[in-house]
Amino acid sequence: MLIADLSQQTFYDTFAADNKKEDMDMFLNKQFTKGRLVLEVGAPGNIFLLAYNNGEVAGYAKLREGKQPKSLGTKNAMEIARLYAVTAMIGKGIGRALMQACIDKARAMGKEMIWLGVWERNQRAIDFYHKWGFEKFTEWDFLLGRDLQRDWLMKKSL
Repeated sequence: MLIADLSQQTFYDTFAADNKKEDMDMFLNKQFTKGRLVLEVGAPGNIFLLAYNNGEVAGYAKLREGKQPKSLGTKNAMEIARLYAVTAMIGKGIGRALMQACIDKARAMGKEMIWLGVWERNQRAIDFYHKWGFEKFTEWDFLLGRDLQRDWLMKKSL
């Protein structure tokens, strides 16, 4: 399935160089199985956006409704759960197009805020989100295999 393959490929390409192979394998074999990813596509509250460049899949975003950090209070918010470009497409405007599409979709759905989590060591992504007006509002733990990592949670008012 396209989303499952794209999810596995982009996650691995983005994080494998900065993590232990056994942690990556454990995470991918538990959280990013084709079966789990297929269920995500059909789950209520999940919206997937695909980006294409010259007819080829160039990246995707996953928006998710429902679950949000308590620190956002009662804001009507939507999460950007994933936003990835295929490695060969990085720097070609795919991330920018996907981010704009996420913001447009959230606004069209009447959301007041959009938020996301980003690994504290992923400076390129953090810089990208800052350029879009996102600000850090808290942190939380993310378990990659056996490696407990910290994610920054960032938000943007719409």
